[in-house]
Amino acid sequence: MTVPPTAVRRMVDISGEEALYLLAGASLGRLMYEQRDALAVRPASHVLEYGRLIVRAPVPAAALSARVTVTYHADQINPTTGTGWAVTVSGLAEAIADQSEAAHYLRTLSGWAHGPHDTLLRIHPQTATGYRFARAADHAEAPPGMRGPASR
Repeated sequence: MTVPPTAVRRMVDISGEEALYLLAGASLGRLMYEQRDALAVRPASHVLEYGRLIVRAPVPAAALSARVTVTYHADQINPTTGTGWAVTVSGLAEAIADQSEAAHYLRTLSGWAHGPHDTLLRIHPQTATGYRFARAADHAEAPPGMRGPASR
């Protein structure tokens, strides 16, 4: 579906605080980490608690055995209107080793795999960035380079 000319798309930066707020309202995203000199991307479920992001993803535990920097991305974009948001968080990740804490998150976060490829991570966000995707009501709200011929 095409966007009508009266509905110009805009991408608006949001603060790190708003990015974390939006992330807290979502439950699914993608975990990105380096594996064998390449970028690996895995689906993940998450919860944001006490400023830390708890992630459950189908990742080999050995791939993230030491504290490593990872990136996590979540979004909610309406495919019809193109409106919504996207958030990216980066920070140090560590495997959740405490058995009772791990049992709690295994019960509360959905997973895709079980066994050695079912990993629980705690990410300490160092950066949080995001965008809101909106539509301008008419050409008057669009940036000068995006106005149609009638408005020039």
